[in-house]
Amino acid sequence: MMKLLFKAAIGVVLLLVLGVGALLIPAVQTYLVVLNLPEFPDWPSPKTTLVSEDEGEIYYATESPFDLEVILSGNGGRATTGLGYLTFPEDTVDTEPLPAMVVLPGSGGIKPGREHEYAEFLNGEGIAAFVVEYYASRGLSDETNYLLRTGSVTEFDLITDAYAALALLSTHPRIDGNRVGVVGFSYGGMAARLLMDDRIHQAIAPAHPGFAAHIDIYGPCFQYLGTKKTNGAPLLTLRGTNDASNDLEACATRESELRDLGVQVTAVLYEGAGHAWENSQQQFLSESSPYLQGCEWRYDEVGVPWVDGELLLSYSPNASRAARIAARLRMGSQLGDCVKKGYLIGRDEKTRNQAYLDAAKFLHMHL
Repeated sequence: MMKLLFKAAIGVVLLLVLGVGALLIPAVQTYLVVLNLPEFPDWPSPKTTLVSEDEGEIYYATESPFDLEVILSGNGGRATTGLGYLTFPEDTVDTEPLPAMVVLPGSGGIKPGREHEYAEFLNGEGIAAFVVEYYASRGLSDETNYLLRTGSVTEFDLITDAYAALALLSTHPRIDGNRVGVVGFSYGGMAARLLMDDRIHQAIAPAHPGFAAHIDIYGPCFQYLGTKKTNGAPLLTLRGTNDASNDLEACATRESELRDLGVQVTAVLYEGAGHAWENSQQQFLSESSPYLQGCEWRYDEVGVPWVDGELLLSYSPNASRAARIAARLRMGSQLGDCVKKGYLIGRDEKTRNQAYLDAAKFLHMHL
């Protein structure tokens, strides 16, 4: 009990310190992050190949790079045992290999009404589904402070998990490895779109042709990776006109950039829809939920982000994960007026049903 109270106290101090980051030097902030971060879990050995009977909980080998520059450098990041939940359509044991989708949750993690229910929807369409649990694999839970949780696992960790899942699923006798797509919600939607960059593909999974289809469901669009090439797979984006967390002008720009590279992009806007329309939680205006609008993260050739000509994150290329987390947690002061709060979130049955129909049409066309 005393240990839990101590860690809780450290967590409060950490957030206070990072909230007024100018008062302490980065080394002290990093030390506080180290004190507060949970250990990576000691899980069963990850599978390297799958057999016909494999479904349900699957442990697989992945990495935690944290930053794009780590991926592009070829260093990979910390070795991590990932966890995912694999489900199949009923009565398909003896059929031809099936298409599959990797499902990436939003920043709130797996939510009632969303990820596992989306897997059921996919199964109903004759598609296997693999829901990624990216927080628990790094020692974080629903009880972990939201700021610390989202600051400790990045979109580039999700991207690495997605490609690791793709490689493993492709060994499953019941899955056609050339017909595996990826879908993500919010944070996961952003990752599902960003991982189209061929540099990332070649750095993480060069032996595989890559994902066959991508679906970005209300993923933020503030990041410009400078993508020059993809594997040519199509993209579907689904967004709501009343979702303030999606800067629709920025999203249109990102989609246009991909079209210029030859990607078939289908962009659907749902009039009056907010964010997370699949969630079981009743729709409401979440006044404290943060998002970015009005600034763009532009990544240079080595994978370092800049905002308005200034470095967003500054540390040595060989910085520890804790140092990187501390830097990301204190960067709010650099983003200034770009940080907004409050957007419409929660269950919207009409939009959910239409989004299912639009996704099914896209997937049956491309998988």
